[in-house]
Amino acid sequence: MPRHVDVAERRSRLARRHRLLPGDATDDVAAIADSLIGLHSSDPVTVYLSAMARMRTPSTATVEQALYDDRTVVRHHAMRRTLWVATPDVVRLMHAAATRKLIGPEHRRTAKLLAENGIADPDAWLEKARVETLTALHEHGPLTARSLGIKAPTLMHKIVMAPGKKYSASVSAHTRVLLSLGFEGRIVRTRPTGTWINGAYTYAAADTWLENGFGELGERESARELALRWLHAFGPATAVDLQWWMGWTVALTKNALTDCGAVEVALDGGVGYVAPGDEDPVQPAEPWVALLPGLDPTTMGWKQRDWYLPEDCASTFDHMGNAGPTIWANGRVVGAWVQTPDGEIRTRLLVDVPRKQKGEIARRANDLKDLLDDTRFTVRFPSPASAALLV
Repeated sequence: MPRHVDVAERRSRLARRHRLLPGDATDDVAAIADSLIGLHSSDPVTVYLSAMARMRTPSTATVEQALYDDRTVVRHHAMRRTLWVATPDVVRLMHAAATRKLIGPEHRRTAKLLAENGIADPDAWLEKARVETLTALHEHGPLTARSLGIKAPTLMHKIVMAPGKKYSASVSAHTRVLLSLGFEGRIVRTRPTGTWINGAYTYAAADTWLENGFGELGERESARELALRWLHAFGPATAVDLQWWMGWTVALTKNALTDCGAVEVALDGGVGYVAPGDEDPVQPAEPWVALLPGLDPTTMGWKQRDWYLPEDCASTFDHMGNAGPTIWANGRVVGAWVQTPDGEIRTRLLVDVPRKQKGEIARRANDLKDLLDDTRFTVRFPSPASAALLV
């Protein structure tokens, strides 16, 4: 009979595996990324704040060094077309198990758009743009999109998005070409064009930024390894959780669970899985609190969230399922936070927590304010709860 893993143990596992206990903090950004499989990068702020929430000595400079100097973590489109930051080994697994399947649909979408804009042979046009772009990056990269347009003039060709629609707009073709080359694993996004909160990046040829590029791993073997890593970080979890997180088909999810030897456990209300060798109970975690950014990997770690997201905290997610900045205590979401225009970290508890932890939350908010100093940012995907804090 499968062992029962209750909510309390799931919350303790979350705290330990995701480095949210003070004793598990580290200044090794790659280790932090591996603990979570990867860091969400759709909002550039998330990468830094997620890492710093788990560091002994939080520092944007340390994160930047890992990203752009040491390159122990790399930015890449992967699961659910989302930008991630992960270690090179994990990025290669992501590419094989999740990104590569995006290449065909993305190519067809772009070719259709080019045809609608009067390009007689979209495939030939795209190949010319690819060659120009990669040649420029190998000879002069990393480059901004603007600089690439000078070196690779095909990228500056204007195309109309949604032609014939009221909301149609004319943009340079580089938007589509660079996205496709990213999915193909030919280029990577490197340093931002501005500060660390900026989401516009320079680009480099993947094989010059990442030794041996993204490689040629097989989909099924990569899915097996990625599922195993994910279960170590997020297990126990359901097959639905895994399929949603990876953006896989039901068949690939089932194969990955079987191939990695996932062990069935009983959860409150359903069946879950843990990694082989991870069946034993874990020690209860000591009380803890954390202020996590929007789209933090912990908050976005499961599709079925009732065991860590109280009903009263549902407003910490937007209507599309994107998590805003959250306050955590003892393995569950308990509130929301936001940075105000004057730099204050404003918090609101949506469920009650012990008085001592209220004080700790206030201290963490003040520490974050000091850490950010004069940096101001807005959340890319604000939740109703965080937006309400600015009213």
